[in-house]
Amino acid sequence: MRMTMKTTWSAALFAAALAFCGPLLPGAESGSALAQDAVASTEDNTAAGEPEAAQIADMSLGAEDAPVTIIEYASFTCPHCAAFHADQFQKLKEGYIDTGKVHFIYREVYFDRFGLWASMVARCGGEMRFFGIASMLYEQQQDWIAGGDPAAIADNLRRIGRTAGMDDETLDACLTDEAMAKGLVSWFEENKTTDGIDSTPTLIIDGQKYSNMAWEDLKDLIDTALSD
Repeated sequence: MRMTMKTTWSAALFAAALAFCGPLLPGAESGSALAQDAVASTEDNTAAGEPEAAQIADMSLGAEDAPVTIIEYASFTCPHCAAFHADQFQKLKEGYIDTGKVHFIYREVYFDRFGLWASMVARCGGEMRFFGIASMLYEQQQDWIAGGDPAAIADNLRRIGRTAGMDDETLDACLTDEAMAKGLVSWFEENKTTDGIDSTPTLIIDGQKYSNMAWEDLKDLIDTALSD
């Protein structure tokens, strides 16, 4: 099973995703009021000359010259992605990535602003910490998302960031980086269009798109690609 993408990143939703002052400050508004305020804020920033979108780098594991390349499209808020990382990914890493057979690229998908915030925390630690933080996000997914309250979710994400060795000042800077948020959403939209991504997890194996699958099926595909 996999999560199907239903969210369209309208201007209002994108603006709401950028409204980091909402979850980070006490007594913040939420819901439609937050979206309306965020839209107004975004329009003001545009008029004043908002920062350009940041350039986004792929996060990857394994040898870049490995014979097989696998791209995973996943969301930190997707339960099927969490299940994939607890099972198939662990076997993939041990048997193929760490042995130099597969170059693995992870690309985030955003169903909601919480997935975007999680991505910004994961990337806050740089490439060296990204996959460690990603593992914590998936392992603790039910805990940090629980209740759906934006303020609580923001606090939970900050806690994960602190566990990874970052201080509050660093985390605040990352979570309020509008250029990064804008860049991530633009990057996601471009990837989604280019690779036809409409659900998660989705795998691109040497340019061929596949849905989520059991480990045995994934292993067969990789072994076939290695033998070609």
